[in-house]
Amino acid sequence: MRFTRLAAALSLAACVLAAQVATNANKGYQTPEQRANVAKGLGSANRDAQQHPHDIIAAMNLKPGDSVADVGTGIGYMLPYLSDAVGPSGKVFAEDIYSDFLDKARASAKEHNLTNVEFILGTQTDPKLPAHSLDAVLVLEVYHHFNYPGQMLAGISNALKPGGRLFLVDFHKSFGSNHIRLDKPGVIEEVDSNGFSLVSESERSSDNQYMAVFTPQHSNP
Repeated sequence: MRFTRLAAALSLAACVLAAQVATNANKGYQTPEQRANVAKGLGSANRDAQQHPHDIIAAMNLKPGDSVADVGTGIGYMLPYLSDAVGPSGKVFAEDIYSDFLDKARASAKEHNLTNVEFILGTQTDPKLPAHSLDAVLVLEVYHHFNYPGQMLAGISNALKPGGRLFLVDFHKSFGSNHIRLDKPGVIEEVDSNGFSLVSESERSSDNQYMAVFTPQHSNP
């Protein structure tokens, strides 16, 4: 009996360790000082020219009154665009696992007078989004940071309404091979295997990123 329990415990520990897949992507996020340095890049003056946020918003086809989450919001770069797209009657949930990032996102929201944004401190395994309430979830340059993609995807699926969409924007592995865990086909396969179905995929205006759109399989007839 003791051997059986020990084997089960070791098996569980092995599964947990195996799930920690984003070591290279997250090594620069471990301390407040490291995250402060990352924040400088997230808020760089030329990010709009590189990111084309209006193209992301157009692709998401958000409507006034919609509810949307920005998972891994960081310093809140996308919040003004998302807030404007859903309007005063809509809701934006800004989620991150780091409270210091959320503090910066709150300051940005205050600066931009965003009154329809709510902030959520998630965990590595649970984004803590409100259940069955979201029309869309944006994961922008964040998926490769997920240490526990299956559990995070389960949380996102639970948060989406029937017909809701997950918009995943990330880098091609060839662009950041030292920290991008999967190439686009691998990401699509992984997301599909965790309760989603691919709706569409497209290249971004720059050649180093793509967008993949998914719907939870519980939304399918």
